[in-house]
Amino acid sequence: MKLSFTKMQGCANDYIYLDCRESGVPENIAALSQDLSRRHFSIGADGIICICAPVTAGADGRMRIFNADGSEAQMCGNGVRCVAEWLYTHGVAKETLVVDTGSGPKTITRKGRQLWQVEMGGYSAMAAALPAVNMGEGPLVDCPLTVEGRTWRVACISVGNPHCVTVVDDVDSLKLEDIGPAFEKHPNFPERVNTEFVQVVDSTHLKMRVWERGSGETWACGTGTCATVAALTELGVCPAGEDVHVQLRGGELIIRVLPGKKLLMTGSAVTVCEGVTEV
Repeated sequence: MKLSFTKMQGCANDYIYLDCRESGVPENIAALSQDLSRRHFSIGADGIICICAPVTAGADGRMRIFNADGSEAQMCGNGVRCVAEWLYTHGVAKETLVVDTGSGPKTITRKGRQLWQVEMGGYSAMAAALPAVNMGEGPLVDCPLTVEGRTWRVACISVGNPHCVTVVDDVDSLKLEDIGPAFEKHPNFPERVNTEFVQVVDSTHLKMRVWERGSGETWACGTGTCATVAALTELGVCPAGEDVHVQLRGGELIIRVLPGKKLLMTGSAVTVCEGVTEV
């Protein structure tokens, strides 16, 4: 069986995009994501994103995201920009698009060639929103978390999916492959957690690496970058209402915390290639 796909990336957070608007999501999507995401052996990606028919009145499409291990996630900030770019170049050429996600509809506005701004919605540091257990009800800001014998100071932020943010002196020296899985599968996070390690350059410039649940270290994470700026705003490091530039391994994202603890994210969305593969 032949499967048509588009490979896209936002800050090197790369996914395989499938047009499922008429066909629906393949029944074997979990296995497909595991197989096609294998780097060096297949197309290679952080997972598969299915572009589906919208479920909300007035929306232009729906995004469903499957990690490289086959698990489904609620939301992907880099992915939703790429869905907007895909729709824009495949017959829905509107400057502002609405895309349904597992964490609600997102409004995405075109800011230039391959550049999109996403209204990410609000964030929460309350335990029930993540969910998180054994840490109190929240807000979970500057909390101790013991991971394999070492205690870290963390902020736990939900932006529609769960994140655990910790400030470090030097992100480049971290061995994420050693510590990432222990954070992801920590018993305090019953649905696992995405973990961001952030180095503060100054109040509006950060450097970040991320360990994503189900995918391992990725070169960027849109929701994780939003959660990081939200966390550092809660900690009084970053100013609300101003652009904060976050350098990731795959490029830069710009995040702004708006009134009401809402988030605005701006970043690229680039088509790498289109093709057909045997499945």
